Amino acid sequence: MKFVDEAQIRVTAGTGGNGCVSFRREKFIPFGGPDGGDGGNGGSVWLVADEGLNTLVDFRHMRAFKAERGQGGMGSQMYGKGGEDSDVRVPVGTIVINVDTDEVIGDLTAHGQRLKVAQGGRGGLGNIHFKSSVNRAPRKFTPGTPGEVRDIKLEMRLLADVGLLGFPNAGKSTFIRAVSAATPRVADYPFTTLHPNLGVVRIGYDQSFVIADIPGIIEGAAEGAGLGIQFLRHVSRTSLLLHVVDIQPIDGSDPVEQVRTIEKELAEFDAELVTRPRWLVINKSDVFSDKAELKRAADDIVARLDWKEPWFLVSAAGEIGTWDVCLKVQQFFDAEREKQRENKELTGDVRMRGE
Repeated sequence: MKFVDEAQIRVTAGTGGNGCVSFRREKFIPFGGPDGGDGGNGGSVWLVADEGLNTLVDFRHMRAFKAERGQGGMGSQMYGKGGEDSDVRVPVGTIVINVDTDEVIGDLTAHGQRLKVAQGGRGGLGNIHFKSSVNRAPRKFTPGTPGEVRDIKLEMRLLADVGLLGFPNAGKSTFIRAVSAATPRVADYPFTTLHPNLGVVRIGYDQSFVIADIPGIIEGAAEGAGLGIQFLRHVSRTSLLLHVVDIQPIDGSDPVEQVRTIEKELAEFDAELVTRPRWLVINKSDVFSDKAELKRAADDIVARLDWKEPWFLVSAAGEIGTWDVCLKVQQFFDAEREKQRENKELTGDVRMRGE
């Protein structure tokens, strides 16, 4: 199935039913007065998060969604039936944006979560509401109000624990193949990965995390260069970033400059991303046959970057050192969960003053 992470659709809520003009006419009751009922409310349009979906490709073919109109009021004070709501299923992790105002309407992050994106119109009033002491036979009613019409933009952001960053051909796809069952395309040319891939890394029983292979980022990505900003947003939900860098890029470029370039793009896209935990993974260690030369090259990169966070030397293609990275990542998440548990216990431990 084609991976699509962005779509624009139009949602139209149902119009409310019109009120009714009617008079009670029965045998022996020639002047029964008004008895026109109200119209039913129009249906609303809801977005519903569904974990069974992992792409927005369906919205490339179907772009308009409409809820049912409310039924008109009837005589004998019978109210019209309300219109049926329209439920539109979207993947978990979808952000909803109003196209006209560029305002974020909501963020669907859990299965079954619902978000109303278009309110149905109200039903009109029947003539029973307009009778008075001076107007015993009103012929007035109100029509139903129209439902909301909105153009909305859907942006899907992957829900992953770990995000892989790096220049094209740094070895991100090879790394995720080495540590999970994911099988992204791997080749020796840039931009082999054209869409994000997810993989589950299982360390042991009840110990696993989700890793996302983000397509290669180049200079100017925050302004749309290369694959651009459309993939930078997938990094925003991850708790830990693994910055993969080729120890000896085939084009002769400086790996240190590659790291700094991506740091700059992250800061321009979202300053908070730069402060997020980010570990350095120096890849393709197998290009050196001399271990002393390999160590000098790795130490040089770390020293020039003045890197303070953890760093690793691996060969994703040879699966050398990759498992050690995964073990450290699992320990990181175990420690984070323990910290959250302790904070929750402290928050819940409420005591009276003086005790």
